[in-house]
Amino acid sequence: MKLALVQFAPVFGDLQSSMQKLELLLQKAKDADLIVLPEMANTGYNFDSKKQAYALSEPAQNSLFVEFLINQCKRYNFALVTGFAEKEGEKLYNSALLIDESGVVSTYRKLHLFMNEKNIFEAGDIDLEVIDYKGTKLGMLVCFDWMFPEAWRKLALQGAELILHPSNLVLPYAQSVIPSYALVNRMYIATANRVGSEKDLTFTGQSVIAGCKGEILAKAGVETEEVLMVDIDPSLALNKMITPLNDAFEDRRTDKYE
Repeated sequence: MKLALVQFAPVFGDLQSSMQKLELLLQKAKDADLIVLPEMANTGYNFDSKKQAYALSEPAQNSLFVEFLINQCKRYNFALVTGFAEKEGEKLYNSALLIDESGVVSTYRKLHLFMNEKNIFEAGDIDLEVIDYKGTKLGMLVCFDWMFPEAWRKLALQGAELILHPSNLVLPYAQSVIPSYALVNRMYIATANRVGSEKDLTFTGQSVIAGCKGEILAKAGVETEEVLMVDIDPSLALNKMITPLNDAFEDRRTDKYE
C-alpha cells in the first residue's frame, strides 16, 4: 500500500480556498492508495462560538467538501480519511470520514474533546470500530484521542493494522507519543497534522507515519505544507511477537489490570 499524508493549513471559514489548496496537494499524492488529511479540513479549527461553527459545518451526506473529495477519489483512484466538522440536525461533531469513489464509507466521531471543543461539539457517540477496507483493517481516531492509550489498544485488539489520525495538534510534544503507540500495539499509525495559526492558536505540523516497531517512516516539517508518502505492508501488523517467547498481546496480564 502507498500511504500518504497531506499537511496543510485550511483557510478558516473559506471552503473554496481550502479546496483549491487541497486540489494541488492531492495531485501530488495521486499515486497513493490511501491519504490522510488533518482534523476539520473543511472549516478550520478555532471557532468563536458554537453558532459560528454551526454556520460553517456541513452534513456528511450533503456536503460540498465531501463531494469534492469523492471526485478527487474518482479522478485518482485513491481513498482518503479527512477530518470533518460535521452537522447532524442541531448537533455538531468533530468527525473523521473514510471516503472513496463510492462516497462516505465510514464515520468516526471524536471521543475526547479538547479545550473549547467541549463548548461546541458533542462527544462522539460511535463505538471504536475497525473497518475492513479492501483487505486492510483500518481504525480512525482524531487529534486529542492521542492522549488516551485505551482507544489505541481497543482498536489494536480488534485487529487494526493501520490507524488514521487526522489532527490539529497545538501541544508541541503530542507527536512524540505516536511511534510509542505504534510500537506497543505493533501497528502502523498515520497522524496528519496541520500548520499555520488561527487567532491565539499555532499548530505544530510534524505529521508522522510510524511503523509497527515504532520506527518513524516519514515526518513533515513544523511549518510547511507538504505531502508525505511511504510504502507499507499492513500484514506486518499481524505479527505481535517481540521475541520468540513474547507476544505483545498474549503476554498481557489482564487478570491483574483489566
